[in-house]
Amino acid sequence: MGFFDRQVAASDVEPEPIREPRPAWMKPEAVIPGVVAESHVLVHTDRVAVAISGLLAYPAGFEFSVTAVLRTPDRRVDLMHHHRVGYWAGQPVPAEFLRVGVQFADGSTVTNMDRRSLTPLDAEPAGRLLFPGSSQSDARRHEAHYWIWPLPPSGPVTFVCEWPAYDMPESRLEVDGQVILDAAARAVRLWPDTDETTG
Repeated sequence: MGFFDRQVAASDVEPEPIREPRPAWMKPEAVIPGVVAESHVLVHTDRVAVAISGLLAYPAGFEFSVTAVLRTPDRRVDLMHHHRVGYWAGQPVPAEFLRVGVQFADGSTVTNMDRRSLTPLDAEPAGRLLFPGSSQSDARRHEAHYWIWPLPPSGPVTFVCEWPAYDMPESRLEVDGQVILDAAARAVRLWPDTDETTG
């Protein structure tokens, strides 16, 4: 008998949860995104470097990554945790929180400090949305991924970061929104006849 050749007891089996329909504004699962090849260093000081990288465009939105690297390790717990803004309602945001925002050609903005970034999954966003994705950190390097919905209008897309704990002033990087729109046109829907929002 093989190592895994055994009967599965009924008590070991949990029923599959019913998958709720995926909101149309979320990053789609069955799409290979178009890639914006460039990575851009937003700021590079004696203490820290921050780059915008990993721009991936989908038919209805785009994802980008923020990579921050410290010159010397800092071992404070939850140093750069980008999901924590909800815990500070009514209080000043700590200097250790890496602020991230995007401004669009039509004047609209989104940031990782917006309450709307905590939109319930079943709610249709009232406007543009920056939604935090996965992140990973160690004592020197932090990478965080963000989803933006919807796609930008044509014109400049400006990424803005600020990090008071490391004397990083408000810093801006402008990208031509057309490169994101062009990448979105290259995205591949794996099963076009399947509507992800229906579950």
